[in-house]
Amino acid sequence: MEWQELTDLTQGRSFVVERVRLVESGVAVEGQFEPPQLAQLDVDDQVFVAAFVRAHGSIKEMERIFGVSYPTVKSRLNRIAQRLDFVDTDPAPSGADTLDRLQRGEIDVQEALAELEGRR
Repeated sequence: MEWQELTDLTQGRSFVVERVRLVESGVAVEGQFEPPQLAQLDVDDQVFVAAFVRAHGSIKEMERIFGVSYPTVKSRLNRIAQRLDFVDTDPAPSGADTLDRLQRGEIDVQEALAELEGRR
């Protein structure tokens, strides 16, 4: 089954994958795996996101590709973004990281305590 067929079949409803088989080795893994968020978008939105990445995030290029206006591109991006969880690219340091920095003298005890308290 192609990914487009799976996306059409699920129609935006939640689903889990229970078996994954690696084609080259034939190894199969069973369990319950939630598909990535992008795979949970409908086919049209997946195509739109792929085009946006290929256009290097250029809204002007997206206008040209899809033949729509700037506000239409922005509106669609905003709608898709609302369906995706935010990915924190700068997570808080772990407790071990904080203690290592304290030990090296990069931060003082008060700063270390504040970082550790902020993790709760």
